[in-house]
Amino acid sequence: MALIVLIALNASRGESATSVRLEAVEHRSLVATVTASGQIQPTRQVDISADITGRIIELPVEEGDWVKRGDLLVRIDPSQYEAGVARAQASLASAQASALQAGANRDQARRTFERSERLRSTDSTLVSDEQLEQAQTNFEVADAIANSGEHQVAQARAALQEAQDQLAKTILRSPMDGQVTRLAVEEGEVAVPGTFSRETGLLMTVSDLSVIQVNVRVDETDVVRLHLQDSTDIEIDAYPDTVFTGRVTMISQSSVRLAAAGTTGDQAVDYDVEVTIDDPPADIRPDLSATAKIVTATRDSALSIPIIALTVREHTPISTETAPQDTTTKETEGVFVVVDGIAQFRPVKAGIAGEEHFEVLEGLTAGDTIVAGPYQTIRDLRDSTRVRPMRESGSGETGS
Repeated sequence: MALIVLIALNASRGESATSVRLEAVEHRSLVATVTASGQIQPTRQVDISADITGRIIELPVEEGDWVKRGDLLVRIDPSQYEAGVARAQASLASAQASALQAGANRDQARRTFERSERLRSTDSTLVSDEQLEQAQTNFEVADAIANSGEHQVAQARAALQEAQDQLAKTILRSPMDGQVTRLAVEEGEVAVPGTFSRETGLLMTVSDLSVIQVNVRVDETDVVRLHLQDSTDIEIDAYPDTVFTGRVTMISQSSVRLAAAGTTGDQAVDYDVEVTIDDPPADIRPDLSATAKIVTATRDSALSIPIIALTVREHTPISTETAPQDTTTKETEGVFVVVDGIAQFRPVKAGIAGEEHFEVLEGLTAGDTIVAGPYQTIRDLRDSTRVRPMRESGSGETGS
């Protein structure tokens, strides 16, 4: 009796099978994407800052206003700079008068020297050597003074130009058509040059919103799959349930290294990528959060398997006529193929990854039955394990 029970128990154990979800390998359309988050930025934006110090006496724009190229943005009190121009004009006039007088003295000294030379050549007794030498010296001194006067005029003219340039800087105009997307000052405040800090001297920002970009950062493992003009779907948090289209227009050649959170010394390597939106909404604003899903590859009809089905096992390659026996056990990607209820590990070569499926390049054929889940079962499954299909949800069995 005991022998019969033992035989029955062993038979029951031999027939036990792991419950798995089965799926047939088939062809599907796959789309490989890279997803990255970033912010909306206009393709052109100009920070307006002052090159001089002065009180703002006119500020005719407000944040959100649209401006044209050449429109007045800021007027700074010109009083001290107008006075500087007046002083420079007076200095120039004085220098010109001095130069005119020095020029007249030089002409007079030249005539005296030339007259002395003629008299000397006519009769050496009329002009002594000393007198001729003195006339020549006087002419050379007068010539030097006249030349100095001309240089002083040029210097005074340059000072006047500088003063006029400073005066011109009291009026700031828009360098392009766009929208005032940031206004950092109010009328009555003192504008100062941003010598040490860009933010210190910032008055406002004018943005060209005709072309809008999403600036994202892509991980080093994904950036190699990107190409210029890759099509992109963009989701902007401020516009829910709306997907915008775009294209990749810039991939940075240098990385932006960011310290990894919670680590010391380790760094995450990212690359800046710009995606231009094809048809941005009219009321879009800079710095809005956005997510770009960049399409890197497509397959119209690719042999595919669920991503969850691909696993890694230690595997010894099988020898062939072209490849000798290799007894080295290696970790190999593959899936469990089910034949007559037995799950056998089979190496595969995967291609692109879609949202839920991998492309299969080698190792499987259409119609093969593979173990497609659950995840934990695939993780623990051993080669040559007997399996059985899971019952549908609601039938009372969820699998072992």
